[in-house]
Amino acid sequence: MKLVPSSRVALVSLGCKVNQNELEAMRHLFREAGYEIVPFPEKADVYVVHTCTVTHISDRKSRQLIRRALRANPEAVVAVTGCYAQVAPGEVLAIPGVDVIVGTRDRHRLVELVEKAREEGAPINAVRAHEPGEAFEELPLVEVSRARAFLKIQEGCEEFCTYCIVPYARGPLRSRAPEAILAEVERLVAEGYLEIVLTGVHTGAYGRDLPGGIDLAGLLKKIVQIPGLQRLRISSIDPLDFTPELKAVLTGEEVICPHYHIPLQSGDDTILQRMGRHYSSHYYLELIASLRSRRPRAAFTSDVMVGFPGETEEQFQNTMALVKEAALAAIHVFPYSPRRGTPAAAMPEQVAPEVKKERERRLLQLGRRLARQYAREFLNETMAVLVERPLPGQPGVYEGHTDNYLNVAFPAEMDLTGQLVTVRLKELQGGLIWGRLEKDVKEKQENGPGERNKDLVQH
Repeated sequence: MKLVPSSRVALVSLGCKVNQNELEAMRHLFREAGYEIVPFPEKADVYVVHTCTVTHISDRKSRQLIRRALRANPEAVVAVTGCYAQVAPGEVLAIPGVDVIVGTRDRHRLVELVEKAREEGAPINAVRAHEPGEAFEELPLVEVSRARAFLKIQEGCEEFCTYCIVPYARGPLRSRAPEAILAEVERLVAEGYLEIVLTGVHTGAYGRDLPGGIDLAGLLKKIVQIPGLQRLRISSIDPLDFTPELKAVLTGEEVICPHYHIPLQSGDDTILQRMGRHYSSHYYLELIASLRSRRPRAAFTSDVMVGFPGETEEQFQNTMALVKEAALAAIHVFPYSPRRGTPAAAMPEQVAPEVKKERERRLLQLGRRLARQYAREFLNETMAVLVERPLPGQPGVYEGHTDNYLNVAFPAEMDLTGQLVTVRLKELQGGLIWGRLEKDVKEKQENGPGERNKDLVQH
């Protein structure tokens, strides 16, 4: 089908950073095919809803977005992609008005399938089951920020934790070829990107499916040798993936950010066993202590679940105690959500919703206290901040992150987005550290950005 110039597409995504990055890649595919990209849910000829299924709430929000697209233009082609589409294509197809379903593979065919649906007028279900040995799906890398680029290096998971739907939605491990990753990093550095974030579904498992014996530690050793790379951040690494070699490279290379996101899920050994998490609370604390001994001021952040089936108040208190002892700098708290088809959904002693909500509240309160405690350690120091954007609702104020992921805001007389600047951290207020630009940075503002940052701003 030949597109007319008026073809418009609106895309929206739910869920994790992997999903957000995939959406940007799909947006690029439509742009290359001649579509005009418009904000969701403006009136468009095509809508793409990239779904999440990590909780039942994610499923509900996915269905709400699909119906919102249908209301925006009942005549439009609606395409549904992502994890919810992969595990429940029948539910998605049952929504009147859905035209195309693509799961978590074959996203590169999305434009082709949308155009076929526009031409033929019949729904297309292109969801395919994942198969052992399938290759990593190459999608175009599109930088979603002038400050940092996210680079997906791995797909799939084979851990099958008892509560998790992700292995069913994302399929087996597939690692991107190291040569392709290194070439992408070199290109991003040449374009002026100062921070690169490596992402994946099970990032610590990188390389297990590749010939030649390369693993995440080996990949990182190659990446850090690329000239001009300022910052390298890894999105998340599971506790059991920390080999001695990985510990050494993560803590021994200055270019790797001193910020380690290590999912905990529970601080109680019985609950960890029931979850299918094959480490103990003692192992987790020893891991944190080992890394902290090498980089004493690093930030340690984590994911923690409350209300897993059978969790008692005492077991929840064990989680609270571990989080406090580990002195985590930030935690993401998730109430357990039964996922159909997972072992935990059939377990007895499901925790009441009101109990889960109360435990979530208490753990979040502890997390906020620990975050303030960690941030206070850096007040009155000068630190490098990667400027990410103007602070919403605050004209002349910008925000960004330090290498250890402190969120910093400061006033500036010109747009410094995408630049690495030196800021003195002054005050903790409203979840942000407020700071002041140092004198040398102000002088650079007056003289204008350097050539490197001029290119970056124009990108």
